[in-house]
Amino acid sequence: MNPTLNPKRTVAELKELRALTSDENGAQRVAFTPMWVKTRAWLRKQAESLPLEIHDDAAGNTWFTLCGESEKCLLIGGHMDSVPNGGWLDGCLNVLAGVEILRRINAQYHGKPPVTVRLVDWADEEGARFGKSLFGSSACSGNLDMNEARGLVDKQGIKLPDALKDVGIDFERVKDSGKELKNAAAYLELHIEQGPVLLDLGLPLGAVLGTFGVERHAITFHGQAAHSGSTPMNRRKDAFLAAAKMSQEIYKIAGRSGNGVCTIGSCTTKPGIVTSVVEECRITLDQRHLEAAVLAKMLQEAKDASEKFAKEGNVKVLWERLWQIDPRPFNDELIALCDESIRETCGQSHRLPSGPLHDAAEVARADVPTVMMFVQSLHGISHNKIEDTKEEHLELCVAAFDKLAEKAMGWIKSK
Repeated sequence: MNPTLNPKRTVAELKELRALTSDENGAQRVAFTPMWVKTRAWLRKQAESLPLEIHDDAAGNTWFTLCGESEKCLLIGGHMDSVPNGGWLDGCLNVLAGVEILRRINAQYHGKPPVTVRLVDWADEEGARFGKSLFGSSACSGNLDMNEARGLVDKQGIKLPDALKDVGIDFERVKDSGKELKNAAAYLELHIEQGPVLLDLGLPLGAVLGTFGVERHAITFHGQAAHSGSTPMNRRKDAFLAAAKMSQEIYKIAGRSGNGVCTIGSCTTKPGIVTSVVEECRITLDQRHLEAAVLAKMLQEAKDASEKFAKEGNVKVLWERLWQIDPRPFNDELIALCDESIRETCGQSHRLPSGPLHDAAEVARADVPTVMMFVQSLHGISHNKIEDTKEEHLELCVAAFDKLAEKAMGWIKSK
């Protein structure tokens, strides 16, 4: 480990941030709120001793730039916002590890690294207030749906453009932030895993292959309402029965897919009373996989199964797409460098996909070579106040991520 790198300082800063922005229910750093503004002011103070150019772009993303001998840029990214009652590490670990890496690079290269290094705190990764994740990074990548975002409203009835105006952001100009990627040559992101894969393997760190593609649909079965006492079982058109069969089937579909996942997240029925056979049953299906062809097959298998169960129950079925995003595989060469950095730090690595989405997916979507590093999550739990990671693993991830940053700078110079 480079002697000018101090991972313990990162852990101490994470604890300081937790004390500043959390209560008994967890972290409260929701984007575009006063606590988020307070958080970002605190972040700037952590970097004030470094010779950085710091500014907010048109989408509200904060950039910390250490100019190098080359205009080619190594980007390190994360997010300071949290979900309500969130964990103490989600997002902010990435940013504070990036601050420590900037300190090390500045000290080692006397303020002039071989390439320009930029740390970015993306605005509203979580989408907790308005239900739209990856706001700042999707604006920067040019993929934000402006019409959809313009109509977003929070629980208090405040529109997204008005909330942005309150923190000095002009909604109609947010895509101007895309100019920040002009010289981007590589993007690195560190994150807690948020799941149990590394925990179950007993490994502290992993190299991320990419983010899953997502197919999200509502499936509605239509039958016939009938009295629950007077209607024989063989005469019913029970929409719930057909929907219920999907529950087991999606686990079989996921099992055949390799490392894909399928989830039925909600179920509503009509008329929804105890004395009636269900006339209408609406379920929501979320399917994810790293390979586009496999994801498409999973979707088709689910559609075929729904038609089969509808026919068996003498009911009808309709599908409605709620949302979709393509898989985002990461750069093979950067994955190899990430793997190497982990093995040099703790002896063993593991390659795994990311089920949750991250800002890295949007940066990769903008054709910037990208990779992520995961650190083990205790309990396999995130978006919860019990979210945690061993301090020794936090220190290891900062050290390994720093090695990756150094290797990435060399990789950029060689291009």
